[in-house]
Amino acid sequence: MPISQLDPAAALVLIDLQKGVIGLPTAHSSAAIVADAARLARAFRRRNLPVVLVNVVARAPGRTSVSLSFTPPPDWHELSPELGAEPQDIRVTKYNVGAFHGTSLDLQLRRRGVTQIFLGGIATSSGVEATARAGYDHGYNIVAVTDAMTDMDAESHDHAVRKQFPKIGETTTVAEVLSFLGG
Repeated sequence: MPISQLDPAAALVLIDLQKGVIGLPTAHSSAAIVADAARLARAFRRRNLPVVLVNVVARAPGRTSVSLSFTPPPDWHELSPELGAEPQDIRVTKYNVGAFHGTSLDLQLRRRGVTQIFLGGIATSSGVEATARAGYDHGYNIVAVTDAMTDMDAESHDHAVRKQFPKIGETTTVAEVLSFLGG
């Protein structure tokens, strides 16, 4: 479902756009995703709407062959400088797949009266989808900005975009969000 409205208290939540993640092979260009995310962040900031920059500092929970063999590089957790992080941005560090569990994200959003969350980042079927589902469970209006996210696997990305996100919210594009924000 395309975006129907911009709530007066909307926030942009960008998931795992950090050095250690954007360097991984992805279905769509990580550089393009970061560039689009940065455009969205600038537009939200111009409207004085919250921008949340989420990074992950731990391996995925549970015991999988991938998580057990993964050793992150030293700068793995640092946000991509292209996002142009500003002091007023909300920063959330997560230790799990989604950005709500075990963090102050819900508290930070509620303090600001946020009712709608626009989501982007990497990986679509993992951190972004987990955050979208938890946000929905917390009562937020969810908007997945589908061309501001990617996955390591094209089929996983497509499945989340076509099948999962429409069940819990709206889907849109960077251009449509920028149009709603007036720039």
